[in-house]
Amino acid sequence: MTTRGNARRPRLAVTVGDPRGIGPEIIRAALNDSALRDVCTLVIVGPNGAGVPVDVSAGSWTDGAGEAAAGRASGDAIARAVQLALAGEVDGIVTAPIDKFALLSGGYDYPGHTEMLADLTNSRVAMMLASDRLRVVLATTHIALRDVPTMLTRAAIESAAQVTRDGLRDWFGIASPRIALCALNPHGGDHGRFGDEDDVLLAPAARESGLLGPFPADTVFVRAIKGEFDAVIAPYHDVGMTAIKVASFGSAVNVTLGLPFPRTSPDHGTALDIAGRGVANPSSFIAATRLCAEIVLRRQKA
Repeated sequence: MTTRGNARRPRLAVTVGDPRGIGPEIIRAALNDSALRDVCTLVIVGPNGAGVPVDVSAGSWTDGAGEAAAGRASGDAIARAVQLALAGEVDGIVTAPIDKFALLSGGYDYPGHTEMLADLTNSRVAMMLASDRLRVVLATTHIALRDVPTMLTRAAIESAAQVTRDGLRDWFGIASPRIALCALNPHGGDHGRFGDEDDVLLAPAARESGLLGPFPADTVFVRAIKGEFDAVIAPYHDVGMTAIKVASFGSAVNVTLGLPFPRTSPDHGTALDIAGRGVANPSSFIAATRLCAEIVLRRQKA
């Protein structure tokens, strides 16, 4: 295995994701990327024992099984990759996209990768989407919009703040992170006219957590892109995801902060509608793999 100075070349587990989707295609593109091969070693983790063969070299799923089998296959691959990482056999995990309903149908009752990884490692985590223009962290993740006011608690904000601060320091090398909190209501509630959550919940939580804000959603992400903040904590999924995907779709990377090892994934889903046609864009998956390797190297040198 090659080294750079005293750092060992990262060895990364790559899970196949939902094999009906574009996962095998984008993994094959990563394996064929010579620049990527120079910075890390990829270990493909498929559904061993699941009865669902995945031929990554061909970029397709070979047996045409159904939704539940695909979900079970993707879940089994994630669980196996976590075992490898916890045992020290790999340094990090890069996950191809999964279909969340198929995951449930296959016997894994998790809303997504983030929650499954947190449970399997008993970790307090935060979901970040990161690019060279913007970093967004979610205070609440995969829940219905109607449940946000209940789930968006001071504890949730403070936890996201702490995990984000630690992640920016340890994984991104930012010694003194500047983290902003995105408001919940239009115009930050406009002094209670559009709701008082920003005044009575978000503002005190920001002060206690060392966050800046809360700032209205229609300006805070623009300010971050201009370099005023190192990351923005969003109160719910779509306000954060919309901002990062408008700013950087195709080059953004999903990072699970707070795990005992780095985990990254692309900023898109399974794209079942184009799977097998050879037109899937692998750029975000390659960016995710490269970032995972960079985080591993930074941790080795710390």
